[in-house]
Amino acid sequence: MGFADLSIAEIAADYNLSEMEVLALCDQLGIAYKSSKTRIALEDAKTIISHILTQIQSSSNQQD
Repeated sequence: MGFADLSIAEIAADYNLSEMEVLALCDQLGIAYKSSKTRIALEDAKTIISHILTQIQSSSNQQD
């Protein structure tokens, strides 16, 4: 499995989330990490980002 050139902290910053929110999502999805600076596997990064985008879209739809 390849590694994304992204850490949990960078994903949080990219999507205007707190590191704790992304760490909680990792816990929920069963994605292992040591800290918010952990570089994560490419497939795990895709999974995290997909969930974030789904949450954003869901929030947007609720506001309409």
